[in-house]
Order: sequence, then C-alpha cells, then structure tokens
Amino acid sequence: MEQKQIQITEQPRTRQSLKEDLHTLGVNEGMTLMVHTSLKSLGWVCGGSQAVIQALMDTVTPEGTLIMQAHSADLSDPVHWVNPPVPKDWWETIRETMPAFDPRMTKTRGVGSIPEQFRTYPDVYRSYHPNMSAAAWGKRAEEITNNHTLDNGLGEQSPIAKAYELDAYVLFLGTDFDTHTSFHLAEHRSGVRKTVSRGAPIIENGKRLWKNYLEIDYDDDPFAEIGKAFEKENENILKGKVGSAACKLFKQRESVDFAVKWFEEQGTDQG
Repeated sequence: MEQKQIQITEQPRTRQSLKEDLHTLGVNEGMTLMVHTSLKSLGWVCGGSQAVIQALMDTVTPEGTLIMQAHSADLSDPVHWVNPPVPKDWWETIRETMPAFDPRMTKTRGVGSIPEQFRTYPDVYRSYHPNMSAAAWGKRAEEITNNHTLDNGLGEQSPIAKAYELDAYVLFLGTDFDTHTSFHLAEHRSGVRKTVSRGAPIIENGKRLWKNYLEIDYDDDPFAEIGKAFEKENENILKGKVGSAACKLFKQRESVDFAVKWFEEQGTDQG
C-alpha cells in the first residue's frame, strides 16, 4: 500500500503542506470542526496519521475545537453481530466477561487510523458512551464530550447535537456523505426510526455491569443520496484538495436541517 501511495503522490505531504491546504480550503483558526478522514486518500504523508492530526490542530489552533467520531462497535450485544456472527451459546459468556468501556483503553472500530490515534493524544477528551463516543480537542472539547447519555447515543444529548448548537463545520477529508454521522441526528429529529434495545458493558458507580439502553434503529443506507440532494441545493459547500484528497467543508447545521426535511418527506416507513 505504501509503495502505491508513493507512486501516485507527486511530492510528500507534510504537516506544513497539509496545514496550507486546509487553510486554502477554508479551515480557519477558532473553528469548531467535525472531521471525517481517509488517510490513504491524502497520498503519501510524511508522519502518517500523526502529521494529519498535527496539521488539523495547527490550523484550528487551541482556540478552535476538533471533533472526531470514536465509535467502538465491538462493545455491543453479540445477538446483533453478523460480521462475523458468533455461536448463540457464546452470547452470555460474552456479556458477562467483555471488558467495560474505558475512554482511554477501548479502541475504536470502523472510523479509520486517524481517529484511533487522535483519541490517544494529550488533552483529547472522549465522551462516555460504549458504542457511539466522540473525541474532541481544543477550546470546547470538554463541553462537547461531557454528559453523553447512554440512551440515544447520537441524539439530543450527544456530542453531535452539541456541535450543532455550536454551529460547527464538517470537513470530509477524502470521505463523503455516506460517512456523515451527523445525519443520524436527523434520524432522531425526524422521528422516522423505530426504537430498539441495545446493550453494552459499562462502569456504573465504580462497578462493571452489562447495561441495556434505548436507541433508534440507525440506517445509513440513504446517506449518500441525501448528500447528493443537499449538494444540489446548497451553494455554501467549499470543495478543494488537501494533499491528494478531494474534500468538502460545510456547516453541520445546514446538513442536519436538510436531512430532517428529507426524512420527513420520505415518511416513517424508512425505519
């Protein structure tokens, strides 16, 4: 993979060059910025994930705030596991012995190498949710990650909703709307999804326990379609390159509000 990255990169991507590209795109000091990343899309980066994180921090500065999703899908009820499934007679053992969520120790899953490294950085806060946590750094990091409710992990008491209240921006760093987690907030607000029960191991009152909680039945299948419709109607989306990556920068609030209307027009049969 690294050899291929070298072959398709005309010059090394560095902390400084990435910062310059970010600034040219429209990322500025003091911005509250939710980032979705694809390291390989950037080309060959000197320093890999670390250089990308440092470039983002350099650009928004400590007066701004960086937010990345730090989801840990492994901490879930094995009854729902399909990739791969496990034998039914394992389920109770898994529920009894799976290590509880720990913001510092629990690895992310499915969000990429940059968020996985970001969550380990000094002064990065991680919200307490076993499945849907977010990590944040900067001026509003503690505020954004505090008091993340167990029920409705991407709903009104989530870091995503707090970012919405702060009028945050979203940066797709080589990604696109199919990974736009904020659309899940729109699923909550539109009321199109049914409520389901989920479970995970957490620490409560100093003790590990398996805790059941309420969630909606998230479905990101329509996100790419919603994103295309949003782009057609929104002239404020900034587009450009950071390294080799095609990027988009826009107001999170505008995308969520658009998606709420889209879901409402589709009706409750979506869930």
